[in-house]
Amino acid sequence: MVISKSQLAILLSKLKVFESPEVAKEQYPTDSEIAAEVLWNAYLLKDIDKKKIADFGSGTGILGIGALVLGAEKLFFIEDHKNSMKISENNLSFAEEQTKKNLINKAVFLNERIENFKENVDVVIQNPPFGTKKKHSDKIFLEKAFNKAKVIYSFHKLETKVFIEKISQDYGFEITHRWDFSFPLKASQSFHKRKIHRINVSCFRLQIK
Repeated sequence: MVISKSQLAILLSKLKVFESPEVAKEQYPTDSEIAAEVLWNAYLLKDIDKKKIADFGSGTGILGIGALVLGAEKLFFIEDHKNSMKISENNLSFAEEQTKKNLINKAVFLNERIENFKENVDVVIQNPPFGTKKKHSDKIFLEKAFNKAKVIYSFHKLETKVFIEKISQDYGFEITHRWDFSFPLKASQSFHKRKIHRINVSCFRLQIK
C-alpha cells in the first residue's frame, strides 16, 4: 500500500542531511516537503511505480529513497561524494525499517560521476548544482539525463526557464509540467548571514517528444 503524501514528507524529514556540505559542489539539502510534493506528482503521473529510475547527484538520497518508497522497481543512486553516499545508504536502511518495505534490494549505489553512468532508465530525477559556483554544471546533468531517460524531473532556478526550454528543444524534449517553489537554503557555513535564504526554484518535468 502506498503511503500518503504527508506521510512521505514526514519520513523524508527524518533522513539525515549533509554533515559538512561543500560550497563548491553546492551541497544543499532538498527540502522534505518539496521533495514529497514532486515525488507525489510524479507518482500520480505514473512515472514512479514499477519504473527504473536514476537519481543523478543523489546526495544523501532523499529523492531516490522517496521514489523507492512510492514503488520504484529499481533505483540507481549516483553520487561522487563518498560521505554523502554513506549517509544515503544509512538513510535507506532507516526508511526500510520505518516503512517495512523491501527497499535495499532495489537500490544500486554508484560512487561515481554522472558522466560515467551507463544504464538506460525510464526516469531521471535530479536536483543538480544550479551552476552558481561552477558555470554550466546544471547543463552537464541535463545533457546526461537527456541521453539516459525519456522522462526527467529536474530542479533549477526559475530564472533559467528560457535556458531549460532551449536545451530541451535541442535534445527533442519538451516541458510538460513545472512546479514552482520558494526553495529554503539553510545556513551551513560560517559566512552565511541568514538562517534560511529562499530562492525561486522550479522542478521541470521534461519528456521526449
